[in-house]
Amino acid sequence: MGPHPAVAAIRLAVRRVLHDVLTDLTDPTGRAAATPPLVLVACSGGADSMALASALAFEAPKLGIRAGGITIDHGLQPGSDLRAAEVVSRMTALRLDPVESVAVRVGRDGGPEAAARDARYAALDEAADRLGAAAVLLGHTRDDQAETVLLGLARGSGIRSLSGMAEVSGGPGRTRRYRRPFLHVDRQTARKACMVQSLPVWDDPHNIDPAYTRSRLRHEGLPALEKALGKGVVEALARTAQLSRDDADALDAWAADAEAGVRDADGRLECAKLYALPPAVRRRVLRRAVVAAGSPAGSLFARHIEEVDRLITGWRGQGAINLPGRVEAQRQGGRLVIRQG
Repeated sequence: MGPHPAVAAIRLAVRRVLHDVLTDLTDPTGRAAATPPLVLVACSGGADSMALASALAFEAPKLGIRAGGITIDHGLQPGSDLRAAEVVSRMTALRLDPVESVAVRVGRDGGPEAAARDARYAALDEAADRLGAAAVLLGHTRDDQAETVLLGLARGSGIRSLSGMAEVSGGPGRTRRYRRPFLHVDRQTARKACMVQSLPVWDDPHNIDPAYTRSRLRHEGLPALEKALGKGVVEALARTAQLSRDDADALDAWAADAEAGVRDADGRLECAKLYALPPAVRRRVLRRAVVAAGSPAGSLFARHIEEVDRLITGWRGQGAINLPGRVEAQRQGGRLVIRQG
């Protein structure tokens, strides 16, 4: 008799991702890596990440992959260090090795949720580099993806925000470090897999705290949408994310190709040539130029690019546009000058 359907679903999702990791590590001659690669799971102790940790522990040895785990202690709640130690113990019981707890200091930039995320990913990047991990698995589910799409829609940040989280994304110098096997698995399946395997899980009180936007969306917004529109909202939003990502990737590639053609011999952006581009492509060219000038991508929103775009499409002699990272954009003699001020 095979495993419970929920357990089978999470194991299949992880197995597929591990095969992808091995494919990425195979050199052009078809030879695999000389030493068994290490894959880490980022585990908070919640149902999603515990289900992921258990599936990784089961599947990795069968493929000749070493499996380890990292838990991040954000220090935002009393006893968080004890909670992290407990998660380490649970991962060790799954026979993951190495297993570590990493304490971080959460700043204030961008709000509490964004600051915690930045600190977490910085710690995961450091641990992955130090341990030589080929990949880090994250437990985001289809439900998380739906929430991310709605948050992007609320910000009005364009099609890239609607594309949600990528199944594969990168860290510094590692474009394919992070893998999200569960983006096609719902949260209930992950929780069920933990229950039938008798895996203890921890429910973070922040996940039900209405002070956090995502928590309000999860417990109030999405249920209201499902009540008004019927079941299937989560699946539809996740599907929207994939379609939006495909479109955004195509437009980004177009913009990258178009950028060289709108610069003069000195590399300056020519306003007339920018004006001739389709708006979606032009705004991407502008965003690439602003980021290249030193503006942090995470602090750059659609409204910033719209203001820069007006220097091209609605020129009335306006002055320089101030952007995050002390970058300014200014129109001078038919050229768009973007630089740190």
